[in-house]
Amino acid sequence: MTSGKIEELKQQRQKEIKLRNSQLKYFLFVALICFIICFYFVYKNTTYVIVWTIGILIGFTMQRSRFCFAASFRDPIMVGTTSLFRAVIIGLMISTIGFSIFQYITVSNTLEYSISKIPGQISPVGFHTIIGAIIFGIGMVIAGGCASGTLIRIGEGYMMQVIVLIGFIIGTTLGGNHFEFWDKLFISSSKTIYIPEYIGFMPATLIQLIVLGIIYWVAVWYDKQNNIMVDL
Repeated sequence: MTSGKIEELKQQRQKEIKLRNSQLKYFLFVALICFIICFYFVYKNTTYVIVWTIGILIGFTMQRSRFCFAASFRDPIMVGTTSLFRAVIIGLMISTIGFSIFQYITVSNTLEYSISKIPGQISPVGFHTIIGAIIFGIGMVIAGGCASGTLIRIGEGYMMQVIVLIGFIIGTTLGGNHFEFWDKLFISSSKTIYIPEYIGFMPATLIQLIVLGIIYWVAVWYDKQNNIMVDL
């Protein structure tokens, strides 16, 4: 058999494998379902259409960008790259500006306001915050992804993430059922810290942006130090 014939057979084999692994039919099926649900929302509630569309666009963007909060904190330690970590920092900087404007408008239009009613999930900070963050951080690294990363991988066909999702549901259900106990024990007695209340919106926003900018610069430096041989 000539080398030309062998090469032709290889190319044909590769085409067969590509066609076999193609997910186009699954995409068309899911797209059809999404459009049907969207049309249903048009007649049900137009707000649902907006939320549904934004959710799909966010999911598509996160899947294509391989965005994952767990990987953003895991990769700098395990492989020395900070690309996802820097993406999180940029997201925090954008949300800082957006929430600052939104909260400022809300407070300015109210003569008397309560911190608990200001948009932006302002919650008490205490030992429960530290303990919860550590437990959740360990859990998402062992699970191989955060909530967004888990949903993305389920959509890609990773069966292990289905088990992780079941764990999410069980943990969330247990947490919801026992929240009142933990609220009385730790959360309600902890202090709610809202920096704009002490120094104003503009200084608080600028300080947070400066701190995030410094962290971003350190992340860039760290990435270059750990990947200098790759660049060479």
